[in-house]
Amino acid sequence: MPFVRPGRIACIALVSLIPLASSAHAAVAGGKPIRILVGAPAGGTTDTLARTIAQEMSRELDQPVVVDNRPGAGGNIAADLVAKSPADGTTLLMSFTSHTINATLYKKLPFDPIQDFTPITLVATVPSVLVATPKLPANNIPELIRLARTEPGKLNFGIGSVGSSVHLAGDMFKMMTGTYIVNIPYKGTTPALTDLLAGQVDLMFASTLNVAGHVKAGRLKVLGVTSPTPLPQFPGAQPIGATVKGFESSAWFGLFGPANLPPELTQAIYQAARHGLDAPEVRKRLEQDGAQPQAMPPEAFGNFVRQDVKRWATVVRYSGAVPE
Repeated sequence: MPFVRPGRIACIALVSLIPLASSAHAAVAGGKPIRILVGAPAGGTTDTLARTIAQEMSRELDQPVVVDNRPGAGGNIAADLVAKSPADGTTLLMSFTSHTINATLYKKLPFDPIQDFTPITLVATVPSVLVATPKLPANNIPELIRLARTEPGKLNFGIGSVGSSVHLAGDMFKMMTGTYIVNIPYKGTTPALTDLLAGQVDLMFASTLNVAGHVKAGRLKVLGVTSPTPLPQFPGAQPIGATVKGFESSAWFGLFGPANLPPELTQAIYQAARHGLDAPEVRKRLEQDGAQPQAMPPEAFGNFVRQDVKRWATVVRYSGAVPE
């Protein structure tokens, strides 16, 4: 076999990929804008990440990419619309941890969380923080536990979405500390956060993306973080796991298409999202807010989703959570 220089091999490989890339680009940019459906209200973490990735994908694909908020039922309304959409790449879903939690939380869904979707990429993971109104007479986790045990049922958690990762983080906290704190459910992160800021609720597990600005302004205080190590944007706040051994929780956010999305379209959309997340200014902005950009290839993301369904099934059953 004749010797071929490595540089020549690279050139041949690059040239061979050009027709595929052009074909995929043409298929995605077929004249219609791409809609990314978000099963949460505007202003929440899922919405924020969707708008960030939509802007970057639009630039990469040279095509309009718009966000369409369809909140309700823990993200199931948006998911169902995408599951029943044509597999042509023009309707996508920015989903979150509830996608895999709902597989167990709901006894019956109008779609299969695994079979009815094409995993495209993980976008980011986001640890949560336990925040409180400044007037709460507790400034850290040991003080909160003592307060909750002294006055069981007096404190309450604002729940942005029943069955969400932050909801289950609260239930996990109560189970692991033997405390009784009342859950007050809301239809979305934004209304729950609004009431927390107004002092209508005491506590809330929330994404770092949603509360960093309020903490910096002194409107909320952080009692602890759900990550295994401290977060630089919340100096002085210790991991909850430092007091409650084994406690850890993070949310994930990812991009899906309907089932049977052609591989070339899946790859084109994945590459556009990956390039966007790799942009230094995007990474810096997300990391400053506590999000960890984590583009993951479609096959690996699919495996991740399947494993996450199994992981949350145990937690959901133990908590006894039921959808409102």
